[in-house]
Order: sequence, then structure tokens, then C-alpha cells
Amino acid sequence: MSEWSDEAVDYVQSIADTKLVLSQRYAEWMFSGWSDEAVDYVQSIADTKLVLSQRYAEWMFSGPVLEDDIAGASAAQDELGHVRQLFRLLGQQGCEDDWLEGDRTAAEFSNAATVDERPESWVEFVVRIGLTERAAWYLIDAIDHEDFEGSWVEFVVRIGLTERAAWYLIDAIDHEDFEGLGTRIGQDEFFHLEFLDGRLETMGDERTEQVVAALEDALPKVLAFLGPAAYDEETDPLVASGFTDRSASALRTAFVDHLEEVFEGTAVDVDGLDVDWDAPEPEEWDERRRRTGDGTISEGDVESLSGVQNAEFRMD
Repeated sequence: MSEWSDEAVDYVQSIADTKLVLSQRYAEWMFSGWSDEAVDYVQSIADTKLVLSQRYAEWMFSGPVLEDDIAGASAAQDELGHVRQLFRLLGQQGCEDDWLEGDRTAAEFSNAATVDERPESWVEFVVRIGLTERAAWYLIDAIDHEDFEGSWVEFVVRIGLTERAAWYLIDAIDHEDFEGLGTRIGQDEFFHLEFLDGRLETMGDERTEQVVAALEDALPKVLAFLGPAAYDEETDPLVASGFTDRSASALRTAFVDHLEEVFEGTAVDVDGLDVDWDAPEPEEWDERRRRTGDGTISEGDVESLSGVQNAEFRMD
């Protein structure tokens, strides 16, 4: 592995931290202050995903072609990641960690019946897993615990724009240490981004004023994350060092062009948004944190993300 420049380290660190906090925001949004029925609902989703990860793992070397095996391994990891987030939230609702992690009887697992038994054939596997995955997503997507529609719009706008900006930054990396990694991340991100774009487009007509307000709040922060508009092919230090193949200016242009495509045909006029499209100036920009100002996540977020509460159980 070749040594990176300080700018390259800061660039990748900002992407990694953003992705980490994004996972926290996804999990936080789903639930807070639940009824017993809500706990049962989420427990069933979490247990279903936990058993899904087991079924994926059992079959990941039995698919018809190598691509199926690789997809199964990736899906198993994704499901476990979702489970960890859901278990953390269930723990906040009073569920015991040991119990969640498996210290319970089979009858205490609330998974969908479709994954009770290991499928006996590849066709049965695809049908059962496919239907169960979609059903679990429908259950998650149906959750509307907070009665603040504007907050949901703000969430979709902020997360949608940030997810795409992070992907643009990753895709711009042109360094041997990242060979293949960008492609793998891109495959995972494709469906996230398609889903979020679809949501943005739909809400552009249904909740135009709320979307416009959320865009005007989020865009300056997302554009700063991509980098200053003044960093072009001649002045961007990461392009100059060969770490990226596109400048911050080029990424911003591509990002805004895509945003215009998403809202084309809707009531949202991207060009008409009250946004300074040239900000921030390089001297106002924090290169390490890829932002302006000194804002931070909360100490509570830091505790959740770093696993401080369970540090004594960490395996070195």
C-alpha cells in the first residue's frame, strides 16, 4: 500500500465518517418512544433479518454461479448490519442485549415463518428469501412513528443528497489502494440511490414547499462536502496529486445536473432555489472535515457510534 498525502487521508476520512453517521441517522429515524405493539413489530423485523442472514450464509456457496455466491455473502453481511442497528434500538426500549443476541428459546424468535427452515432447493431459496426480503422492507417502509411530515421530507432530502455526494467522492478516487472497492460500493449504493431519487421525485410534486425548504437548507452543506467550486482541474490538490480523477468543481457540476434530472417535470425548480451555488470560498472551507463552521454531531451520537456502553465486552 503506497503512502497517501495528508489531503487524501482527510478526503477518505470525511467520506468514512459521513457514511458512519448516515447509518446512525437511518436507524434513528425509524423509531423513538414505542408502544408494546411497536416493539413487537420491530422485533419481528429484526429477527427475520437475523435469520435471513443465516439462510444467506448457508447458501452462499451453493448458488448456480459464482455471482450468486458473492451476492449471498454480501447480503448476509448487509442483513447483519441492519440487525445490529435494530437491536441497538430495541435495547433502548428495554430489551436485554443478551436476549437479543440469542439467549432465548426458539419460540421467542419472532421471525417470518418463511425462514423457519432451510430451503431445500435453489428455486425455493430465491422465492422464499426474495418474498421475505421485500415483505421486511415493506414493514420498515410503512413505519410512520413521527407525525411530522415535514421532518420526513427533510430526512429524505438530507440523506438522499448526502448519499449521492458521498458516492461521487468515492467514484472520483483514482488510486491503486481503491481498485475494485469503488465498484463494490457502487453496486451496494445503486439501489439506495435509486430509492431515494424516486422518493425525492414523488415528493417534489406532493410536498413541493417542504422539499424546496429542505433543499435550500441541505444543499450548501452537501456542496461543501463535495468541495469548493473554485477547486477545478488546475487547482484541486487531490487531482494534482493523482488521488482523484475529477475535481471538486466537476463533482459539483455532475451532482447539480443529476439533481435537475431528478426534479425535471416536477414542481421543484432547482435553478430557482435560494442557494449560493459557488460557496464556500476555499479560505472558509475546512479541508479536513469538508464543511464550513464548527458544527458537530452530538456526544450522544459519539457514544452510540463508538459503542462506549458495551466497551467492556469488546473482543481485541
